[in-house]
Amino acid sequence: MHLPRPRGPLSAAVVGVMSGRAVLDEAALAAEIEALPETVDVLVDDDFHLALWTLYELHYRPFDDASQDWEWEPGLIGVRRALEERLLAEVRFATSEWVHASMAARGDVAERLFALTEMVPGTALTSYLHREATLGQLLEYLQHKSIYHLKESDPQSFVLPRLQGPMKVALAELQYDEYGSGRPQQLHQTLFAAGLEACGLSSEYGAYLDLVPGPTLAVTNVMNLFALRRTLAAAAMGHLGAFEATSSEPCRRVAQGCRRLGLPDTVASYFDEHIEADAVHEQLAFRDICGGMAAEDPQVLGDLFLGAAAYLYSESLAGTALLDAWRDGRSSLLPDQESGNQSDLAAAVAS
Repeated sequence: MHLPRPRGPLSAAVVGVMSGRAVLDEAALAAEIEALPETVDVLVDDDFHLALWTLYELHYRPFDDASQDWEWEPGLIGVRRALEERLLAEVRFATSEWVHASMAARGDVAERLFALTEMVPGTALTSYLHREATLGQLLEYLQHKSIYHLKESDPQSFVLPRLQGPMKVALAELQYDEYGSGRPQQLHQTLFAAGLEACGLSSEYGAYLDLVPGPTLAVTNVMNLFALRRTLAAAAMGHLGAFEATSSEPCRRVAQGCRRLGLPDTVASYFDEHIEADAVHEQLAFRDICGGMAAEDPQVLGDLFLGAAAYLYSESLAGTALLDAWRDGRSSLLPDQESGNQSDLAAAVAS
């Protein structure tokens, strides 16, 4: 994977430093982040989220055109922290209504978390994919999803050392399923990659990074914000629980949409895999992990609700961006400078 094309001053500074074309001025960049004008929507901004995504990615896969030593470079860590603090403040503000309502609600932790998944407004994205989407639109959806699903479950593995006892065991059980239950060919990342290849898309990690907009990158950035901070481990597990609890039925609709449009069964089977699995995983996440964490330390309750609400809200923003684009008759992807347009790709798949 190569460093992405910058989308503004923040990502240009980060990419410039990592490529060796610029010298890092951490203090100036941190001040620029702190002084971002109100016109910049930190929850979805292209430049902001590309800069943060690029810094987070140093903890996952290498960039072919950047030194791996950047991962723990103190100056870049400082820049990442400045970006994180702005994002965390915005996420807390945006989700405060639902977090406060969940804190005030009655019932055990799992019951309140399940209620929270109904509280945060969602989108009709998967219903649209099921019944209305064109082939080109569904292929775009897969490109958006490749940003996370080609490293599916890896962020949550950072949380394992931060849990103890039954909660660690429950997360390990959930991750074991996500990683194929001992069968490499069933690794969910591998299944998603096979689906991409079956419909003519690239399964190369990060292949569509330059095409997906800020709201898509924000979904993964919020996940990493929680998973990579030990102090936010509870938020990471609330986030995971909300992910799993809102997966089964949407996956069923997407699988049906894939079959409606005649995509190879390899594509639909990835989503089929999650229909039953995630119905089990939601119980592990909300009851065994989140419930156990709250029982062990009641002070983490607010972070559990924060993580769940943050996932639901960030997904809603990303889904709304796709639907708005399609209903306006335009692509949900950024202008494609290298890979060919989506109508050509859809025609090739259909033939």
